[in-house]
Amino acid sequence: QVQPVESGGGSVQAGGSLTLSCTTSGYTETSNCMGWFRQAPGKEREGVAAIDTTSGTVYSHGSVKGRFTVSQDHAKNTVYLQMNSLKPEDHAIYYCAAGHRRHCWTLMERDFGSWGQGTQVTVSS
Repeated sequence: QVQPVESGGGSVQAGGSLTLSCTTSGYTETSNCMGWFRQAPGKEREGVAAIDTTSGTVYSHGSVKGRFTVSQDHAKNTVYLQMNSLKPEDHAIYYCAAGHRRHCWTLMERDFGSWGQGTQVTVSS
């Protein structure tokens, strides 16, 4: 089973940028989509973006399109979430999760089975 590990969280002012990394032990036939989720204080966890690690296809939530970019480095079994033009509403704990590429597009928590421990992103106004 794939076990994602996130890193790269931190504090930034609004308008700034951060890059999160998610490293796994490798991809399998049932864990070939890597998704990024976030949970803001007092809110439910929501899907942000995901990448089909086989095809490279990226799926993004409307709220982050044009600001957040997902990419991958196969050799390092790592996916990245490049976050630009950060807003105070992006303040959350960010999680990386693995799922099947068939459901990659949904960005729904129920379709991802292996989760990382999360990394805090703090955005101040």
